Amino acid sequence: MESQRQLAVVTGASSGIGFELARQFARNGFDVVMCAETDALTDAAAAVTGEAGAATVTVQADLATFEGVEQLVSEVEALGRPVDAAALNAGVGNGGRFVEIPLADEMRLIALNVASTVHLAKRLVPAMVQRGEGRLLFTSSIAATMPGPYYATYAASKSFVQSFAEALRHELEDTGVTVTALMPGPTDTDFFERGGMQDTPVDSMHKDDPADVAEDGFKALMKGQDHVVAGSIRNKVQAAGSGMLPDKAKAAMHAGMTKPQN
Repeated sequence: MESQRQLAVVTGASSGIGFELARQFARNGFDVVMCAETDALTDAAAAVTGEAGAATVTVQADLATFEGVEQLVSEVEALGRPVDAAALNAGVGNGGRFVEIPLADEMRLIALNVASTVHLAKRLVPAMVQRGEGRLLFTSSIAATMPGPYYATYAASKSFVQSFAEALRHELEDTGVTVTALMPGPTDTDFFERGGMQDTPVDSMHKDDPADVAEDGFKALMKGQDHVVAGSIRNKVQAAGSGMLPDKAKAAMHAGMTKPQN
């Protein structure tokens, strides 16, 4: 895969924000390694290939497993090219009351949203630091700013990602490697269906276009910003307001959007 273009790795790239991030990279001078678990990855890569001359490589792997992350890393290393940017975007949600969600579902969420994020960063960042350049984009969430009843483990996982990204950014500030947290609000993806949240107030609210969210994230990444609250003004107001409320009030406000109606 010889090329004069830079190389980006995008996880969760078969649909939604991840797919649109892959398109942003392709349109802006990057070849793209697109990773996802589902067969939809093939069609997603076909839609990205050729954008502004971009080449794509697909890696179908289950990043909720240690072996899946190592598979992705191995296939990236086999290209023989440095990773200039990585968008660690793969994630899943579990909607509903904590006591009713199967333990296996919660542990898989933690494995994908938290463990794989740390694992992949651990495998990609040292080479970036050694070269003195690189860009990391972590898909966090507005949910990271407040307790999240009725998808408690998901919201907590995004709080972890947000904290991890901010801490890693500080550690790397003199290395030439930048870290940016992308913080979308409700976005028009399959998140709510996959997470079993179709009967919640938030699912019936206006949702942002994932293409707009990805564009906001890509621009922030290229500018080296520490974070960006993506999408609508509503998200920015919500993020700003959450800093002025006690956690109890934030939890109640959040529950009003995420509590199942049935």
